[in-house]
Amino acid sequence: MKNFRIELLITVLTLFLSANANSSNKINGLTESESKIEKRDKKKKKKVKLPNIDLSHWKVTLPISNDAGKPFEIEPPEISNFASMEIAKSYMYIDSTRGAIVFHAKPTASTTKNTKYSRSELREQMVPGENNVNWTFKDGAYMKGKLAMDATSRDADGKYHRTIIMQIHGRLTNEQRDLIGADDNNAPPILKIYWDNGKIRVKTKVLKNLNATNEALLHEEAWGDDKGFNFEEEVGFRKFTLEVKVSEGKMVVVLNNTEFKVYENIHIEKWGVFENYFKAGNYLQTRDEGAYSSVRFYELSVSH
Repeated sequence: MKNFRIELLITVLTLFLSANANSSNKINGLTESESKIEKRDKKKKKKVKLPNIDLSHWKVTLPISNDAGKPFEIEPPEISNFASMEIAKSYMYIDSTRGAIVFHAKPTASTTKNTKYSRSELREQMVPGENNVNWTFKDGAYMKGKLAMDATSRDADGKYHRTIIMQIHGRLTNEQRDLIGADDNNAPPILKIYWDNGKIRVKTKVLKNLNATNEALLHEEAWGDDKGFNFEEEVGFRKFTLEVKVSEGKMVVVLNNTEFKVYENIHIEKWGVFENYFKAGNYLQTRDEGAYSSVRFYELSVSH
């Protein structure tokens, strides 16, 4: 009788522990499964990011040719659908894991007038689809971008190829163009901002003859390049912020809100005769075989 009780006690205890274990495993299994699904869903949601860029006042020039043999352009409102355009996918596309628009460039036969280099670059249009409405320094202008160099090739000496990531480009009015007998409205860029071997380099224009008449300074040959300026911080392939602030007789370039380059001189004052527009993207400065670069823009905005 005593042995029977012991055996019964062992049996009951075994059944209890087994049932409890099964129940615990079942609960824990469901909890773990649900937890994995929840984590996976959260991970998926985190991966999908979109850039904070309104393209309604920009057109893009791509390093491929259209039917007329000129660089292919996409203007507003079509540019808002660039991600679904097959022709743009290799040179302007969305990186949804980082939340950026990527501008990719390489040397091609497609170049704009007066240059030998190819670009994947935005051009500001104050009136969507219209190039003839622009701004002056007196009007004031502001551009801010958050960007990063994604990848770039090296030259024969092992140095990274450089690219222009932002510009202020000058433009002749129709009246100025006709006055000097120019073929088009093109004027020099007063500002070029380069990604140059991991640093940010700024170039601007200087008037060769400070006594030039208002008509004379409309000619491109009236202007030369300054010596350039390098910001101290090396941005490398990290994310950074650039700001360009323009007002009458003054231009300021800001890197990461810590370094400032101010241009406030007679050359900037004289430049006030021109209209201008902003540019941003990837204007690769080489024709080396096999060269390439990709620039990510996370944010880009302008105001006047």
